[in-house]
Amino acid sequence: MADPSLALQGAINTTLRAQVSAVGNRVFDEVPQNVAFPYIELGEFQTVDDGAQCIDAVEIYATLHVWSRAPGQVEAKTIAGAVRGALHEAELNLGSAWQFLEIAHQDTRYLKDPDGLTSHAVLTFRALTAAA
Repeated sequence: MADPSLALQGAINTTLRAQVSAVGNRVFDEVPQNVAFPYIELGEFQTVDDGAQCIDAVEIYATLHVWSRAPGQVEAKTIAGAVRGALHEAELNLGSAWQFLEIAHQDTRYLKDPDGLTSHAVLTFRALTAAA
C-alpha cells in the first residue's frame, strides 16, 4: 500500500488547480525553471502514525508554498487565503486505498524573499486518514 501522503498530495493538487484561479494550473510538486509567477508549490509532507489500536490511521502534515512577484504581499496573501478556503475542512477523495477523515488549516507564515522581489506564504495543513 502506498504512503497516504501520496494520495493526499494528489487530492490537494486537483483541488487547488480547480479552485485557486489566481494561479491557473501552476500548482507544482517540482517547480519548472523559468515558471511564471504566481504559483503554488507542494512542499514538505510528514506522516505520523496516530497510535490507535482500533484503526490504522495516519496524521499527515502538508506544507504548501505560495510564490508571488507582485509588489508587496497583497497577491501572496490573497492566494494563501484562497488556498486556505479551498482546503480547510474540505472533503477530499484519496482513492480506494485510504479513507479521508479530515483536513484543517494549522498556520500560515508570510515571508519576504532575500531577492527583494519575491513574496512567499507558507501554509501548513493537518489531515487525518485511515486505511480503507
